[in-house]
Amino acid sequence: MDAKDLMDLEPAKVVDARGSACPGPLLEAKKGIGGVPVGEVLEIRSNDPGTRKDIPIWANKVGHEFLGVLEADEGYDRIFVRRQK
Repeated sequence: MDAKDLMDLEPAKVVDARGSACPGPLLEAKKGIGGVPVGEVLEIRSNDPGTRKDIPIWANKVGHEFLGVLEADEGYDRIFVRRQK
């Protein structure tokens, strides 16, 4: 997805893991995805640089769809994952 598509997404749930160091944001994402209906989107907010790498690997490994990353003006990443199962 391109940045405009990501900006237009309405996530079913937002997990705010800003201020949490690795592996905190990944653990929050794992907990948060359970509260998202299949086919809907989870947004993970993180300012830990490792999260950009960890979330796509995790999503692929467990069968969810990694949609992409947006950089927020406030200095954190908005990472989007669609629940597939």
